[in-house]
Amino acid sequence: MNAQDDLTGVDTVMARAQKAQKVFETGADQARYDRAALAVGWAIMEPARNRTLAELAVSTTGLGNVDDKITKNHRKTLGLLRDIATAKTCGVISDDPETGLTEIARPVGVVGAVVPSTNPAATPANNIINALKGGNAIVVAPSPKGVASCELLLTYIHAEFDKLGIDRDLVQMIAAPGSKAKTQRLMELSDRVICTGSQNNVHRAQTCGTPAVAVGAGNVIVIVDETANLADAAAKITASKCFDNATSCSSENSVVVVDAVYDAFVDAMAAEGGALVPASAANGIIAKLWPDGHLNRSVIAQDADKMLAALDMADQVPANTKFLAVETDGIGPDHPLSGEKLSRILALYRASDYPDAKAIAARVLDHQGAGHSLGIHTADDSRAMELGQTMPTCRVIVNQAHTFATGGSFTNGMPFSLSMGCGSWGSNSIDTNLHWRHFVQTTKVVRAIPAREPALDQIFEGYWAEAGQ
Repeated sequence: MNAQDDLTGVDTVMARAQKAQKVFETGADQARYDRAALAVGWAIMEPARNRTLAELAVSTTGLGNVDDKITKNHRKTLGLLRDIATAKTCGVISDDPETGLTEIARPVGVVGAVVPSTNPAATPANNIINALKGGNAIVVAPSPKGVASCELLLTYIHAEFDKLGIDRDLVQMIAAPGSKAKTQRLMELSDRVICTGSQNNVHRAQTCGTPAVAVGAGNVIVIVDETANLADAAAKITASKCFDNATSCSSENSVVVVDAVYDAFVDAMAAEGGALVPASAANGIIAKLWPDGHLNRSVIAQDADKMLAALDMADQVPANTKFLAVETDGIGPDHPLSGEKLSRILALYRASDYPDAKAIAARVLDHQGAGHSLGIHTADDSRAMELGQTMPTCRVIVNQAHTFATGGSFTNGMPFSLSMGCGSWGSNSIDTNLHWRHFVQTTKVVRAIPAREPALDQIFEGYWAEAGQ
């Protein structure tokens, strides 16, 4: 098959999606959209299918671990379904006699979703549920390693659709093998692009000519200050860092600890399975983690035992080691530990005091990860507020396991999502977690009302008093 035949296949898929979407939208009520979204939720959450998807994801991508994939598929989907349960996405969603405005929710049309291999079932499911909730069709472009998981997920979705008489063409994917040309065609033909993945894909999405919602890179740094509950902080950082073998963009990549509690925190971390690698041995870790300038695939997103073996560290750390905390003070392109590591390896910085810790965190985010999120373990909430007012970030996660908190949690108010917008700091159009509102648009019915034109002095009275006329 030549390249043009490949693109013709994309054209065919998109034409079927457009046709199915028009039928789905015509005469729709909220129950129709909700039913389709729930069908997708059960397609991935049904326990036997969830486990099969998780096992396939790990075996085909080589990333993460099965039990955590199961947890992620379940909790991310359950949380999303909770978030959208009462959201009104069909018909009149607001009517204000005072302004004369009536808002009517409308689908955007066909969504083109570019998804990564790190979450090859959970991220597509999240996008598909949001798309259907808004009355759209969706076509998914998985990464090459995520093709098998995406194909199986769609098989499960279509089986649920068949029970309800829902058109399978509402949810499709670009046929394997994938290619940049096919993904580009998908993006150009879609009515809205949703892109989660490499910054190369994000750039292509944002320059494809179709309105795109894309998200930025993560490189989470967490501050532990002198007021923190060190045992609690160490336990939460460990749980978060190790979850799904650090495949999440919200996994801690660096921790900066103030000097007054540094040694005590290292002890608390060791009790949780975090082995300290002193600065004198950091270069050895760097050489093995980036043997040819690229991350070592025998290390990234691997279980602890495999990671330690690949780094020749198995006999140099305690038997209960879950992750490595490597001491460093370097930040920037020449110091790879300061960037994203996609592995159970944490860069550990020592700050003289809290202002120094904040300065270190700012330098790390300036190097990589601006806009995404940072964390703080503290008993002083004013410090969290200060970070929110001064740091280049869209999220400040306070006294929580970062991976579980950033993308929505049952114990915080963030929307459940696997895609985090990073605002202007991350060159994104959104600064929120990707959610259902990004999959709908509205028509405004505008009626005349009595004039509400103010007199000049109503507007300028205070200004004139200060500056004169």
